[in-house]
Amino acid sequence: MEAAGNDLLLRALLREPTPRRPVWLMRQAGRYLPEYREARARAGSFMALCTNPQLACEVTLQPIERYPLDAAILFSDILTIPHAMRLGLEFEAGEGPRFAHPVRTAADIARLPLPDPGTDLRYVIDAVALIRRELHGRVPLIGFAGSPWTVATYMVEGGGSKLFPAIKRMIYAAPRELHRLLELLARATILYLNAQIGAGAQAVMLFDTWGGALTPAHYEEFSLPYMAQILDGLTRHADGRVVPRIVFTKGGGAWLDKLLAIGCDAAGVDWTTDLADARARVGDRLALQGNLDPAALHAPPEVLDAEVRRVLESFGRGPGHVFNLGHGITPDVDPQSVARLIEAVRRYRLD
Repeated sequence: MEAAGNDLLLRALLREPTPRRPVWLMRQAGRYLPEYREARARAGSFMALCTNPQLACEVTLQPIERYPLDAAILFSDILTIPHAMRLGLEFEAGEGPRFAHPVRTAADIARLPLPDPGTDLRYVIDAVALIRRELHGRVPLIGFAGSPWTVATYMVEGGGSKLFPAIKRMIYAAPRELHRLLELLARATILYLNAQIGAGAQAVMLFDTWGGALTPAHYEEFSLPYMAQILDGLTRHADGRVVPRIVFTKGGGAWLDKLLAIGCDAAGVDWTTDLADARARVGDRLALQGNLDPAALHAPPEVLDAEVRRVLESFGRGPGHVFNLGHGITPDVDPQSVARLIEAVRRYRLD
């Protein structure tokens, strides 16, 4: 495969010097874009969009065609692995994901298969290969998966949750069963991400979206070691260069030192952590990604410019920063605000 023409992201994630800060945005392909909504209507459902490689490729490329971004990220979902485990995943309008068969007992866990990416998740792998071809080396392609803990929350709760009562009961009442589930998910995720890398993903990201819902001790027991296991099992080189690995624990700014220990190349930081403080803690040992509050995209133009500059200046001089949001773009954002944000990042130079 061809090398990326714009490799700023890959260099920044490995803390190599870049002439400017690279920028990409979580959920940069999504409902705020009219072209996405049109493709989603053609697909008929969210899962139909995810499971069609041609449509997944189309929506992955939509923000790349519209904006001068420095990376594409695979359009998919963090619940593809449990979907492949045949738990009856559906996305209900206005309600989010729902599983017909939640996983809550030892017997439930014992019945779970280990998905084969080449067959059970072939639609994702085909999408990665197609996207990489269609990018023609313009920017790198990021693959991703949910962390075992985050994916398990949906499987055990049967969908999204704010308080996570079922899985937190497992933590206290059935920790051995929960560890079995997390171990299976870690093994599945290694296979899945390595298949994405084999198909052309040039960087990979673990979304530990609900890691921040854990106590510090439980984070170290039920989330961190399984992410470490995944990182240790990933293909390290492809196409003649290192494949950077990003970990994002939403609400996990206090645990950046823990992420250092598991060997990731970069840590995503949400908007509740100051980048200057984060950098002071990790030094030059870890690249940082983030961390504008997504709500700033609703601000007047001059306020948005100031917020972008504040984030960039908070990191300071030197390599190792990828500009991003502290979480994903919300569906009600004006695409013109995204254009202004990207332009503000691209023209910024530290005086």
